[in-house]
Amino acid sequence: MQAALLFILAGIAEIGGGYLIWQWLREGRPSYWGIIGGIVLALYGVIATFQSFPSFGRVYAAYGGVFIVLSILWGWGIDKKTPDLYDWVGAGICIVGVLVMLLAPRH
Repeated sequence: MQAALLFILAGIAEIGGGYLIWQWLREGRPSYWGIIGGIVLALYGVIATFQSFPSFGRVYAAYGGVFIVLSILWGWGIDKKTPDLYDWVGAGICIVGVLVMLLAPRH
């Protein structure tokens, strides 16, 4: 449960920080949007280090699948871009991949 929460918090920080920078550079928002976005992106990097999994590569690979799902949800909730069936199927495949990587029995 803690791992899932950390993945979600890291995802929100990365997507939120990137979104703020996007708004600054692409949509003409004030520069402080970009500064705050940079700080939030740095926070994302810190949050990910709290994962208890021993492998950096595996944590970041698994996080990638969570990031995909969160990005679809962000687009739907914030940008009002409704995901289609293929978005959800692709996101489901990614989550299955995450579960395989994190929960597979290893020796």
